[in-house]
Amino acid sequence: MPLEVVKSGQNLLEVEDLKTYFFMKDATVKAVDGVSFSLAAGETFGLVGESGSGKSQTLRSILRLIAPPGRIISGSVRYKGQDLLKVPLGEMRKYRGSEIGMIFQEPMTALNPVIRIREQIFESLENKGLTTDQKNARAVELLRLVGVPSPERRIEEYAHQFSGGMRQRAMIAITLAAEPKILLADEPTTALDVTIQDQILKLIVSLKERLGMSVIMVTHDLGIVAQMCDRVAVMYAGRIVEITDTLTLFGAPRHPYTLGLMGSLPHGARGSRLQPITGQPPNLANLPPGCPFAPRCRFAESICTETYPEMVQVGPGHFSRCHFIAKLDGQSGIIDLGNVAEGRR
Repeated sequence: MPLEVVKSGQNLLEVEDLKTYFFMKDATVKAVDGVSFSLAAGETFGLVGESGSGKSQTLRSILRLIAPPGRIISGSVRYKGQDLLKVPLGEMRKYRGSEIGMIFQEPMTALNPVIRIREQIFESLENKGLTTDQKNARAVELLRLVGVPSPERRIEEYAHQFSGGMRQRAMIAITLAAEPKILLADEPTTALDVTIQDQILKLIVSLKERLGMSVIMVTHDLGIVAQMCDRVAVMYAGRIVEITDTLTLFGAPRHPYTLGLMGSLPHGARGSRLQPITGQPPNLANLPPGCPFAPRCRFAESICTETYPEMVQVGPGHFSRCHFIAKLDGQSGIIDLGNVAEGRR
């Protein structure tokens, strides 16, 4: 991928040619296969794509949270110029939480089952110079903000006493309490009802603005992308296939997969019909030759099944990976972002 995709102004984070593979008994799963992007200070960057495209593993790789049989095999993740992939594992704890926090899709991977929610929030507030009473007040405030009822009482409970949705809210409160410089949000509102979703997203926006926090938002919900993100990378089969600013992505997508995602989204256009993408994503342990999207692509020709296309620049800050980008000229996406964002409610 061209270096221009990675370096763009004053970046807080630069991910370059990141590869994370899972070495199974009979196959190698290329979950993240050469991903590159940058994150500027104060920016919200979206990673979008179907399940299994490599979005979540990209986030976990940034914090080196890949468990065997997975392994980060190459690439770099530079935070403020420091390559986190070269930092001794024992030193990564100073980056996790206070510098880079992560909201996990599954809350039980982040919550400690033997410690009360109060103590878990207190751990995130450890270096804030607060008294115990101030920590308690802040913890109650955070739980209330994320929609936990009776927070003064529930702060004394354990994770197993919370429902799935409540666990997710508690995890979000714990993560945001540390006020990280970068927030990695992996489908943060998936299990929540639309009212709480809106509260959580507004809370993230509020903290982002107050703290100058940067956000990487992993989601399959294009409404959240329209509402939250400044720039977006579309992932398919472990690689980024298109990357640009949000307005350009929705108004003039330049990859067949992006166009397919737009067509499968209800966006309020009168007389519009859903056009779901046919077929299924490929097996990452047995990728077909050429472009992995070719079997599902209505623009594909023989070269698409033979050669994987390089990432090329198609406009200012706009890159795409397709042999036939010219075929997409005149193909518009969803220009009214307001309707897209509203469509998720």
